[in-house]
Amino acid sequence: MFWNEDDPTEAPLLDDIVDLLFTIDCKCLPVDHAYALSSALRALVPWFDEEPHLGVHTIHVAGSQNGWERPEHSPEALIMVSRRTKLRIRVPSARADDLVARLQGQRIEVGGQPLTIGAAKPRPLSQETTIFTRYLAADSSGDAEAFANESRFLEAAARALGALDIRMRKALCGKTTSLYTPAGPIHTRALMLAGLTREESMRLQREGLGPYRTLGCGLFIPHKGIDPVRPPT
Repeated sequence: MFWNEDDPTEAPLLDDIVDLLFTIDCKCLPVDHAYALSSALRALVPWFDEEPHLGVHTIHVAGSQNGWERPEHSPEALIMVSRRTKLRIRVPSARADDLVARLQGQRIEVGGQPLTIGAAKPRPLSQETTIFTRYLAADSSGDAEAFANESRFLEAAARALGALDIRMRKALCGKTTSLYTPAGPIHTRALMLAGLTREESMRLQREGLGPYRTLGCGLFIPHKGIDPVRPPT
């Protein structure tokens, strides 16, 4: 945990990036489906690898419900997908209409499981000042040992945030996860940040943090506030 009280000032907000929320028709997916989903979408979008602000959120399903427990994270284990579940893609507003036209109505396979993409609704980036990412990936020099060490992980995150002119005031580490790719696992860790300004929050959502954005890494979404939590003494 890292905690630093501050009274940040506000700046103009950015609105040139949106999240597109697509309805999907899908019964189940691999728990670890980031690579499979990204590969299936890449085949449908010619500019997929050319757009630096494109981000593909992994399709999230609740950890447990009605006695069901989420299986271990792997590309073999399956999770059930509810009708309310959405495919969420972060994209520049100027690309949104083209992305919808290319994806809506398409049937893809994700890890051998069929998925049909339906209609999409745009959602602006959140103005919440407490945000988190489920998967923050290391750069090419990162390793699993570094991500297992909370202090080293937070130091690396603070440096990456500093490069975006964002000061890390309050931060909490989450669990470590390895994402499957044919080239080997990508080591990641969850990270929650609080105490940001609205402009910092939206800038971080816009730019993301770290590599592998199209695998869902470094994409921040809103989280409930942590101000009632007592800071460490």
